[in-house]
Amino acid sequence: MPTAKAYASVSPTAALAGITIPRRETTKTDVRIEILFCGVCHSDLHQARDEWHSVIPTVYPCVPGHEIVGRVTQVGQGVTKFQVGDLVGVGCLVGADHSCPNCQGGFEQFCPSATFTYNSPDPHGTAPVTYGGYSDSIVVEEAMVLRIPAHLNPAGVAPLLCAGVTTYTPLKRNHVGPGKKVGIVGLGGLGHMGVKLAHAMGAHVVVITTSPSKAEDARRLGADEVIISKNTDEMKQHAGSFDMILDCVSADHDINAYLNLVRVGGNLTLVGAPEKPLPVSAFSLFFGNKTLSGSLIGGIAITQEMLDFCGQHNITADVEVIPIQKINEAYERMLKNDVKYRFSIDMASLRD
Repeated sequence: MPTAKAYASVSPTAALAGITIPRRETTKTDVRIEILFCGVCHSDLHQARDEWHSVIPTVYPCVPGHEIVGRVTQVGQGVTKFQVGDLVGVGCLVGADHSCPNCQGGFEQFCPSATFTYNSPDPHGTAPVTYGGYSDSIVVEEAMVLRIPAHLNPAGVAPLLCAGVTTYTPLKRNHVGPGKKVGIVGLGGLGHMGVKLAHAMGAHVVVITTSPSKAEDARRLGADEVIISKNTDEMKQHAGSFDMILDCVSADHDINAYLNLVRVGGNLTLVGAPEKPLPVSAFSLFFGNKTLSGSLIGGIAITQEMLDFCGQHNITADVEVIPIQKINEAYERMLKNDVKYRFSIDMASLRD
């Protein structure tokens, strides 16, 4: 059986370290990919440390990574969309049944048989669970592989496979475009992508942050205005004026303060994942017929649409490129918000 070099955690408290993992043979419908870059998502840290045990228990060894950009090195004889040498991507999903109503509707992430890129039961039996992109290669069925615009920096493209589609999907669903006022709450890995995408869609973009020090960077990324949420007067000035607010904050916060900014019939979508439930006042929704919703990544079609959109507008994530040997340091820095705005692992460091 083919193998790959990888970095894995072997317990909730263990540092990630080098390991050899199995990769299946390339079947008729498979694409084998040499991984060039893999983005580092906060979900990687949560799962490596089994912090979501009550919802998604971690099976060890755990090889994280679901923001993968690589080069095709082999294709099965039935593959028609890709050929050796193509630059491709793999996001949070590596399998689905492709026949259920969710798959037929373009929501493979909600397929009852969805296979996530790592820590998901492996339907091929190669290992107990799937192993992700902190590795030098991966084998994925053709239907789950995405085409990457060749002119974009692949290190900056990698986070688009999660952070990009996570923010693009609700913006698209809410018809964000010219004439719309859109708020982005939180300027981190998700928020900075929300700003770039909403700006490219033609919206009037307002970053809402607790940190005055982020105002300059918010404007550099494409924000037209910045609101300091601790400033009561600034918040009052914008009450009832937003068509949509994209809430990217994972820490505990007062969501009602942001619902008060939404116009009649407007929407607030959660993409951040606070550890504890957020108290929501019913009256924050009643007065204005407002909607509160959530959004989870995106299906294959909208992920490809997002990549094509980013290609047209030359959008990539702001990344700090690191060797795989610095992944544990990157995790600690990520906890301190000490990165602008995502880490991207150069997998050449694993092959050296």
